[in-house]
Amino acid sequence: MTDTTAPHPPTPASDGPILPLPPRAPRVRNGSFSRWFGRALLKLGGWRMVGEFPDVPKLVLIGAPHSSNWDGVWGFAAKMALGLDIRILGKKELFWWPMGPILRRFGVIAIDRKAPGGFVEQTVDTIRAADQFWLGIAPEGTRKQVKEWKSGFWKIAHAADIPILLEYFHYPDKVIGIGPLFWTSDDPVADMARIREWYRPWQGKNHGTD
Repeated sequence: MTDTTAPHPPTPASDGPILPLPPRAPRVRNGSFSRWFGRALLKLGGWRMVGEFPDVPKLVLIGAPHSSNWDGVWGFAAKMALGLDIRILGKKELFWWPMGPILRRFGVIAIDRKAPGGFVEQTVDTIRAADQFWLGIAPEGTRKQVKEWKSGFWKIAHAADIPILLEYFHYPDKVIGIGPLFWTSDDPVADMARIREWYRPWQGKNHGTD
């Protein structure tokens, strides 16, 4: 049974419902209106952020539990409120007019799933070529409750030699939490088990991660 009373990470001084970004986090330019809109949306929904962002230029951020389309609403609201330039993977077939420019505006990058090496190699090459790159992934890959998570996020972080940042949605408290950095080992099965265990207390809108 999920413990919905688990303590959240301590919250540093924040700007309204959001957390401060560290110096090396990638930021969007000229986004004053979107930051205002994101903060207003979080405030209207009663959501707040807890934890602390790490001061690293590159990472893979995973968000769970993913149990509702509302996760995307609150996640994008937080992204706008922070002014954070975090990228999200999307299959290239989605980038038709006029969706392509809209998706790119929200930080979605096109991935060709049929290309040699697959999306992992494409993404790793993109990360290595950038000075700053934060990538967001929903490891469950679906809103349904699953027994096993997709391992793409682990493969990307391991191949690019960058950490994984653990982020969660906890609907009972309307909290978006920023947890610790996780560095991969050479044992993906053990790493996945440790990450899943860390997510055990947090409850999505419709289910947890168990």
